[in-house]
Amino acid sequence: MSSISNSFIPRRRLLLGLAAWPLAGLATTDPKTPTTGFRRWGSGEFRRFGLLIYEATLWTGSDDPLRPPLALELTYKRKISGRDIADASVQEIRNLGTADEPRLRDWGERMVKIFPDVRPGDQIVGVHLPDAARFYFNDRSIGAVDDPAFARAFFAIWLDARTSAPDLRAALLKRQDS
Repeated sequence: MSSISNSFIPRRRLLLGLAAWPLAGLATTDPKTPTTGFRRWGSGEFRRFGLLIYEATLWTGSDDPLRPPLALELTYKRKISGRDIADASVQEIRNLGTADEPRLRDWGERMVKIFPDVRPGDQIVGVHLPDAARFYFNDRSIGAVDDPAFARAFFAIWLDARTSAPDLRAALLKRQDS
């Protein structure tokens, strides 16, 4: 019986290979990323107490880097918990004065559910649409907040003239040669 089953193995492999052949092209196509369709605008580094926390890149969908649609890509250089990312985001929005405390609590709870813990090399991309903010972790969708006020307040952390990181804002808004 083993000689019969052994003769079916090459045929079985051939049939499986032929069945998978139409899917082979999918593996070689470039996957879409959150920044597909956007143009790279500017980039810079965010440091606290001299330590590099992340590198940031602004991607735009128009000639105005302050108008959605746009994307902000953060490449982390340190291990940070998702809760710490959410808490820091809430604090920055609070400092800008763009939301009241009940709204900040709600947004903070949403961000805690969305943002994962990060390690050096991980990327979080936030996409600011006119009516929402969408988030991606290492090119995989991790959540969205369908609230235009949240989207404006969240991206103001980096792009508002009153940001706590004016050097990073200036670097993000400085158009790089294409």
